[in-house]
Amino acid sequence: MSGFDDAWLALREPVDHASRDAAVAERVRRHFASRASLTVVDLGCGTGSNLRALALSLPPRQHWHLIDGDADLLLAARRRLCDWADGSRPSVTGVVLEKGDRRIDVRFECADLTARDLTFADVGAELVTAAALFDLVSRDWLERLVDGLSDRKVPIYSVLNYDGVAHWHPADPLDARVVEAFNRHQRGDKGFGPALGPAAAGTLARLCQDRGHATWSGDSPWRLLPAHAELVAALTGGFARAAGEIDPALRDALAGWVEVHAAVDAVTIGHRDVFAHP
Repeated sequence: MSGFDDAWLALREPVDHASRDAAVAERVRRHFASRASLTVVDLGCGTGSNLRALALSLPPRQHWHLIDGDADLLLAARRRLCDWADGSRPSVTGVVLEKGDRRIDVRFECADLTARDLTFADVGAELVTAAALFDLVSRDWLERLVDGLSDRKVPIYSVLNYDGVAHWHPADPLDARVVEAFNRHQRGDKGFGPALGPAAAGTLARLCQDRGHATWSGDSPWRLLPAHAELVAALTGGFARAAGEIDPALRDALAGWVEVHAAVDAVTIGHRDVFAHP
């Protein structure tokens, strides 16, 4: 499950990669630095952006198991990963990529994460990761995931969890109301039950700490400038649509609000990253 289309994921990918918290990412790199190989499960993988961001920080031999509920996105992931790699060839289970000195075996699984076993013992997971996913899931689902991984002592690395912070500059008097409505929308059911929305990163960190895991968190905000005009436009439109669903009284004003923010100087969208290991 990702719930997003290929065009939106392509638009946001460069900003996603640049926004990750460097200190948390370095913790991940150091934790696995002595390993010769690593098996990674990526949840809600979309078109494989998380692999492209992480691969060069992980051991030289990697096995990635990419899971999404959208079969079309998995096909796009295969294409985009092959384009990104220095070399690629099909394998019995997926595709083998060469990138620098990394060899990356990639498998693809179309699955409903609400029904799938979340220990990932069947694929030998040694790290489970997700990008921009856990703000869409429920506390019950996340607790089930953390419990399943804790039982097998598998680390978890979750990046770009929306934290409820959104600022446009110059600001508009309607901003606070739109953001408040959007944040309420984020807590609706996105397919996993009532979503954590802005509480996702904090909830994940607490669940891991409660189970005795070493846990690190850090900010990974999008900082958008006029050079990101296409992303700003898509983002602002998305905020308006979600806010209008939650607060119908806003709808007449939202077209003007979107127009006002079409050429802003800057936008900040808050996110947080979490890494935890038993």
